[in-house]
Amino acid sequence: MKDYQVIIVGGGAAGMMAAGQAAKNGKNVLLLEKKERLGRKIAISGKGRCNITNEENVSDFIRNYPGNGRFLHGILREFDNVALRQFLAHYGVETKVERGGRVFPVSDDAENVVEALAAFLTEMGVTILTGITVEEILVENGRVIGVQGLGQKRFYAPAVIVCTGGCSYPATGSTGDGYRFARKLGHKVITPRPALVPLKAVEVWVKELQGLSLKNVEASLWIGGKKKAAEFGEMLFTHFGVSGPIILTISRQAGEALGKGESVKLQINLKPALTFEQLDARVQRDFQKYSNKQFKNALDDLLPQSLIPVIIHLSGINPEGVVHQISREERKRLVALLQGLTLTITDTLSIETAIVTAGGVDVKEINPKTMASKCVEGLYWAGEVVDVDGITGGYNLQAAFAMGFRAGRAVTEEAFSQV
Repeated sequence: MKDYQVIIVGGGAAGMMAAGQAAKNGKNVLLLEKKERLGRKIAISGKGRCNITNEENVSDFIRNYPGNGRFLHGILREFDNVALRQFLAHYGVETKVERGGRVFPVSDDAENVVEALAAFLTEMGVTILTGITVEEILVENGRVIGVQGLGQKRFYAPAVIVCTGGCSYPATGSTGDGYRFARKLGHKVITPRPALVPLKAVEVWVKELQGLSLKNVEASLWIGGKKKAAEFGEMLFTHFGVSGPIILTISRQAGEALGKGESVKLQINLKPALTFEQLDARVQRDFQKYSNKQFKNALDDLLPQSLIPVIIHLSGINPEGVVHQISREERKRLVALLQGLTLTITDTLSIETAIVTAGGVDVKEINPKTMASKCVEGLYWAGEVVDVDGITGGYNLQAAFAMGFRAGRAVTEEAFSQV
């Protein structure tokens, strides 16, 4: 006789949802988590506020997953953003919509989301064991029989759902265990790499701008001299380069190009709402206003204070010179710089610092209708361990919840028919 009917490995967004849904469908469910607390990555997501999902129409969701979005088509329709918000509301977490359609708890506290999921598990009668590191998925004659924990402790069940996450933020428990399981069980694993990750730049002046946040700017990605992507919104300068929502969104493409040895540059348009001619006219008005001042004192109306010295240096215009002595050519060069501040990207930060991992278990070997493995009977995959990743904005958590929901619901009597 088996100890449990379903074992879930990993207590993150996908794992908690899968466990609750499987138990809701009448299964005796065991949830194993290697950390002492469930939902560690949820708790730190969105800078501790938890960007749960996005309010965008679910039919448009797919375009926001550069990593195998088509795989999610039916999965997201079964458990969409509306269903997720209703689920959380049922457990006391009301939500709100912010810029870009991002959905957050009204409380701005990610812990409330973890608490809601924990309440769901308790209500459904899920057995939860934390501090348990799973070492191996046990298989006999091509089908799952359970899992083995550290120290030879075994837990038996005819169905196992692996929700171990990726490689990002290993302190939360995402240390790539699922990839090791997958390879040993004959699954193909697409090489994990960082997605939604800050970018390193070679320019030394970025250090002078550390901590400067820019809003309503456009960042465009240039690979091999060709413009490949552009994002409008908010970004942040760091001591090593750049970060922030629009940078994270294009970082996946930048990382792939760097991996191929291609040249990668980033152009920042500080005034994207204006054409070159409109910005030139604006600069002329400022120059007229400050015509008798030194150039270094003439940009206060145009730029954040910390950015002014950098722009002056890059413009090549004498900072001590009087504004009315600036030539037309120098002014045009300044305008071009304001709309094309260029950084040379040398690398991404490590995969451990990425918000999301790209790569993972090959979706070609997973049945999207059930999340079941095509290689091993009784084995299911859900969440970031699968080769699916989205842009910033709540899409990755929505995908994890939806995959967990489908896997938990799909663990039917079929998983036990041959036991």
